[in-house]
Amino acid sequence: MLRLLKIEFDKLKYNKASRILILTYFILLVLIALFAVIKFDIGPVKFHLAEMGIFNFPYIWHFNTFIAGLLKFFLLLVIVSMVSNEYSNKTLKQNLIDGLSKKEFILSKFYTVLAFAFISTIFVFLVSLVLGLFYSSFIESSIIFTDLEYLIAFFVKLVGFFAFGLFLGVLIKRSAFAVATMIVLFLVEFISYSVVSAYNRGTDLADNIYQFLPFKSLWNLIDQPFSRLSAVKAVANQVGEDLSYDYAVHWYEIAIVLCWAALFIFLSYRLLKMRDL
Repeated sequence: MLRLLKIEFDKLKYNKASRILILTYFILLVLIALFAVIKFDIGPVKFHLAEMGIFNFPYIWHFNTFIAGLLKFFLLLVIVSMVSNEYSNKTLKQNLIDGLSKKEFILSKFYTVLAFAFISTIFVFLVSLVLGLFYSSFIESSIIFTDLEYLIAFFVKLVGFFAFGLFLGVLIKRSAFAVATMIVLFLVEFISYSVVSAYNRGTDLADNIYQFLPFKSLWNLIDQPFSRLSAVKAVANQVGEDLSYDYAVHWYEIAIVLCWAALFIFLSYRLLKMRDL
């Protein structure tokens, strides 16, 4: 495993575009801290985001993993370009000539996916912990380490998303087309979900069906956290809106995404195995 990871990180080290994307991703994760200093002063409306409780433990684990999950597209570009560069630079064929099997090639990419997901999760944990210790109104250890399952969901979300990107990279071979295909697939799933929801309003039919599809299953791992804020709840109560949601991380949602990730890795290997390189 370490040997295969070293091969991949050596390739990334000499790829300027990948280095820039990785650096941009982690800088943006750090910039989550900017939410702490954002203040709105519009006439009589004045509020400080940090004072609204977004960095309170244990809410911060939910909020930060949700926001960080929106930034995963940057690392997706790295994953997809890793595969496409193997074809365009002929390094895949050279690796196979040098003794690397097709199984080891796919495993090296998958281990890189796991490494990116793990490093991102640890990074978000540390950033959240520091922000929480500075701004949270509750710093008892029993509260600090509550709801850490959001970090597990975040890790699984990244693994599933990057595995999808890896599969499309192997399938299409060109990073731009692979990313475009993922965007099109997302739009198809989103639009069809919206149509089914509209025609079956008042029922859970759309959610029951689409929870098994790739993008919806990824989204379900970490629900939006904003309606948990007391200020949002107060406004909702004034206008008569019910903001009661199930924010919990469920084991079956994690299982669905892990099944997709396993399927994408398996299909990537089968594609590569069938191709004459």
